[in-house]
Amino acid sequence: MTDAPEKTPPAEAEGVSEGELLKHRRESFEQIGALTDIYPFSFPATATVSGIVERYGKLSAEDLDREPATESAAGRVLALRLQGKAGFLDLSDGLARLQVYVRMDAVGEKGWALFRALDLGDWIGVTGPLFRTRTGQLSVKAQVLTFLAKCLKPLPEKWHGLKDVEVRYRQRYLDLAVNPESRAIFEKRAAIVRAIRRFLDGRGFLEVETPMMQPMAGGALARPFVTHHNALDLELYLRVAPELYLKRLVVGGIERVYEINRNFRNEGISTHHNPEFTMLEFYQAYARASDLIDLTEEMLSGLVREAVGGTITAWSGHTIDWSPPYRRITMRDAVLEATREDSRGPVRQEELATASGLLGAARRFGVEKPDRFAGQKGKLLAELFEAVGEAGFIQPTFLHEFPTEISPLSKQDPADPEWVDRFELYAGGMEIANGFSELNDPAEQERRFVDQAKQKAGGDTEAMQLDSDYIEALSYGMPPTAGEGVGIDRLTMLLTEKPSIRDVILFPLMRPR
Repeated sequence: MTDAPEKTPPAEAEGVSEGELLKHRRESFEQIGALTDIYPFSFPATATVSGIVERYGKLSAEDLDREPATESAAGRVLALRLQGKAGFLDLSDGLARLQVYVRMDAVGEKGWALFRALDLGDWIGVTGPLFRTRTGQLSVKAQVLTFLAKCLKPLPEKWHGLKDVEVRYRQRYLDLAVNPESRAIFEKRAAIVRAIRRFLDGRGFLEVETPMMQPMAGGALARPFVTHHNALDLELYLRVAPELYLKRLVVGGIERVYEINRNFRNEGISTHHNPEFTMLEFYQAYARASDLIDLTEEMLSGLVREAVGGTITAWSGHTIDWSPPYRRITMRDAVLEATREDSRGPVRQEELATASGLLGAARRFGVEKPDRFAGQKGKLLAELFEAVGEAGFIQPTFLHEFPTEISPLSKQDPADPEWVDRFELYAGGMEIANGFSELNDPAEQERRFVDQAKQKAGGDTEAMQLDSDYIEALSYGMPPTAGEGVGIDRLTMLLTEKPSIRDVILFPLMRPR
């Protein structure tokens, strides 16, 4: 027995109009309806397609003859090959393909008529013994074919070009149906989340859930989505971060707590930003930022090893080494280092010392509308770093020593209140984590909230509101605590070498067609 060469069914041939394709599929659907139940309730599968490939894939033809095995499996038809009174089809479960050999004398006239009426994309179940063809292909010799569901529209044959990439995002089900590598991305994403849970659970952290609809938008500098609860006649915000609720739990005595959560920020969309995204946030009492730096190195190096089988990953022509320790550098030194050889003129130490000097440097290096931050040293420094330094952090790097001005929830450095005990982790040229020693002085926290409220009143849509309930919680005492957020989407991008966040979110937000 030889495998028949793959042939495109006549109705799928090039040049056939979409209307003709749909008409053919509707006609074949009616033919199948005359033969069998077109939408059965279930199918008694004994194994998945990928399970069969994994279990029997290394067995020889002699092994299969010596110990015969019969299995029932179901999947989508991704190839059809006709050869007289016999034929082949490829059955897929989204992870692997399994060849099915169909003979009229084995499946009977009704089964053969069903086989001839199938279209690419149809769902079927097959039962029969496993064997290898003369070319060595693992196959199922069909004894029973069971129709499960009709694909009334033709599957896309190839993905290429911007238009088709957009279709993959809009119709992820089609992407998953024909691209096994897409399925692998989301399986790796799930493996990353499982590894995080195991790591934190094993160190005594408690996983919790906090509100997604909140009366105050707090926990991050971000523009929120606004909604309205009709029964309470109450304006609510989709959470920008769970931080303030998780720290309330630390006040309540839960010393180690975490949440893997969905956050919503009403901001721009880019290859690194989606309005709805997933974060890990965790808090540890009696710790400071440096303790979480060590913990993060241990967690990330371990989960990378578990997810990809080693600590070296590829990224945009580079290799990233996730083995600790990671590099550490202050924000000011990062700006000086990034501009040292720049043709526009290096940033000088004296420029970093004043708001006017920072404004001049920001203008020189193309910060967008820098004059809106005039007089704000902290924001100008942060904007300048994003413009000149962030993209160069390919290897995992902890940026530390942040301005108090852009860190309203962080504890200040007692030696210099202009700076807070905070870090961000970068890799692949983007931020993937943010952590700090938590401010637990209610009076100082209230003062910073008031300052944020003034900035909001002045037009800063990302500034925080005054959260009196959180201040009251702090008044009952929060022990020294460090907290951190890690972006699951960006981490998945790095570990799957995908350049766009839309590649690692099953259903990213898209503009309506």
